[in-house]
Amino acid sequence: MTATQSEIKPDTRIANLADPSLYINRELSWLSFNERCLAEALDPDVALLERVRFLAIFSNNLDEYYMVRVSGLKDQVTAGVVETPPDGLTPQQQLAAIRERVLPMLHEERRVFHEDILPKLAEAGVNILELGQWTNAQRTMLRRYFEVEVYPVLTPLAVDPGRPFPHISNLSLNLAVMMEDEAGNKRFARVKVPNVLPRLIDLNDVQRVYDQGTEIPTVQNFIWLEDLISANLDLLFPGMRVTATGAFRITRNSDTEISEEEAEDLLETVEESVRQRRFGQVVRMTIVDSMPEPMREILMYNLELEPEDVIQLRAPLGMSDLFALANVDMPLLKAPPYIPQRPSGLPPGEDIFTAIRHQDILIHRPYDSFLPVVEFFQQAAEDPQVLAIKTTLYRTGSNSPIIEALLAAQENAKQVAVLVELKARFDEENNIGWARQLEASGVHVVYGLLGLKTHAKIALVVRKEADGMRRYVHLSTGNYNSSTARIYTDLCMFTCRDDIAADASELFNRLTGYSNHTNYRKLLVAPEHLRSQMLALIQREIDHALAGRDAHLIFKMNALVDAEMIQMLYKASIAGVRVDLLVRGICCLRPGIPGISDNIRVTCLIGRFLEHARIYYFRNNNDPQVYLGSADLMPRNLNSRVEALFPVESQPLRQRIIDEILAIEMADNVKARELRADGTYQRLTPAPGEPAIESQRWFMEHSRDH
Repeated sequence: MTATQSEIKPDTRIANLADPSLYINRELSWLSFNERCLAEALDPDVALLERVRFLAIFSNNLDEYYMVRVSGLKDQVTAGVVETPPDGLTPQQQLAAIRERVLPMLHEERRVFHEDILPKLAEAGVNILELGQWTNAQRTMLRRYFEVEVYPVLTPLAVDPGRPFPHISNLSLNLAVMMEDEAGNKRFARVKVPNVLPRLIDLNDVQRVYDQGTEIPTVQNFIWLEDLISANLDLLFPGMRVTATGAFRITRNSDTEISEEEAEDLLETVEESVRQRRFGQVVRMTIVDSMPEPMREILMYNLELEPEDVIQLRAPLGMSDLFALANVDMPLLKAPPYIPQRPSGLPPGEDIFTAIRHQDILIHRPYDSFLPVVEFFQQAAEDPQVLAIKTTLYRTGSNSPIIEALLAAQENAKQVAVLVELKARFDEENNIGWARQLEASGVHVVYGLLGLKTHAKIALVVRKEADGMRRYVHLSTGNYNSSTARIYTDLCMFTCRDDIAADASELFNRLTGYSNHTNYRKLLVAPEHLRSQMLALIQREIDHALAGRDAHLIFKMNALVDAEMIQMLYKASIAGVRVDLLVRGICCLRPGIPGISDNIRVTCLIGRFLEHARIYYFRNNNDPQVYLGSADLMPRNLNSRVEALFPVESQPLRQRIIDEILAIEMADNVKARELRADGTYQRLTPAPGEPAIESQRWFMEHSRDH
């Protein structure tokens, strides 16, 4: 039933909306997201090597979580921070809750790997042999391999009064070794498992080189590098008797702060901050469950760790290295290959600028190919009528064809300006390299506005045509990265609409120069206006609902954290607005609370591709508006980043987003999970007689329709 104005008591409701019980803790919500990734590894309906990939994703995600989020909480505890997030949990309470949630997930990860996935891999002809499973012939062959290929790379480091405990680098895998000399004196040493060698060693490849003449098995056999080192420690410590070994791995605080105001050269400052990550405080140590207690105590003492910072696990540690196993060339154990389709609005061979002049073009990646985006830059670089190219770069990946196109444009005497975001976390080194290469070629490279990350994904091409200058714009929800374009779902649009193009020009002038222009015709730009404009658009839906008109909000995003936005969505629900939220990761809003959020439904999708698009739909009394862009509803996106949401004004494209993309994702009852008021997620299943809809599969099957 639609609420009337008289039924709403704004003051009372607003006061109640700050109640901590209405919010889910940010850190625990993220753990729920990672638990959903782990659930894909547990799902027997998922292809076997894809399950292995999800184990690697789960582990890799958790590494970054400890490096940034857990380290941040520990810093707050050390600093005596008393402020709490909207849910009311103190930093110490959050750390305790995190440990309570993480440990069962890590043990479940090990259980499914050893008891389910490894046996099924063995049935399919892929074995990871533990040290005790090696045959005598394999031991002999592997010793020869160790002596030639591995031994020269290793550097055993003894610990004694003359040789202090060595620095342990972040995320490195190590062996702790206890031994006795001939006089019975106890000794301790550390051996780093080198990351310059494959962690998983293919025994079949070793056999081809070191045991020629013997028949190569038809099955694929692997061993762990750390097991090979453990089996040959006598060569590293001759004359010593090894009494115990144990693998360990540490995670360091990697959330380095950059004081931009004091930085004379931001590029050099960021470069130094990346180097300093190696020396951040240790926030977690994982050890194998077979490690003796005295060895554990030595490590804890020297690394200055408390018992709650140590996690004992069944080997192997560092399961993010399972990406190598997931990439084994066995197509039958993977998801069927998918080849993205070329959008019908961009037939092969047609001039891309002609196509854009004809109509706005929407690309839904990875179902549609990323190639037209690359061609946009390549054609601009070669077209003699193009005078200038401007773009933002956040994460581009390695061997970027777009970087190559920008370099070619510079060689062809175009005006090229690139904003490289150096502070893109864990991608800084890549971006520093690209920035130096672009600068060396003469490209105008800038690093954005002081104190703000530039997260907007936008490119502008200025072209001289018969009827005058025309500006072509590409706007996207995802990065200019040809690698992630194959595995992230994103939306991007080409347009040459005058008002959007004018906004793009003014945004670039703000980023590269001293323009104070912050009023835009069509774009919603953070940090100046995005928050207030989003609040106003939600309020408009509330006004429609209170007046008895059609009101509906559909927001698709990666994260919903901002308390003010959550409160506004609660107000919308109270007013009778139907609110559908598709939130891939963190969601701090609690749906289904009677009288507060019972008109709000929250679902998420975890599947073959990583959901990454941001879509904001406003019903607006049957005159719908749709915005796409780079911004999630998080304080950092709204307050401390340059973000841009752009309107989809082409009616056919807007209806495609509403009637197809959003509708199909909201109808997913195979891979979707629904958030409950208690913070748990329930996987959806088709009701009796209801067709099964798996949205990502649907998009793959129907991608040729556009």
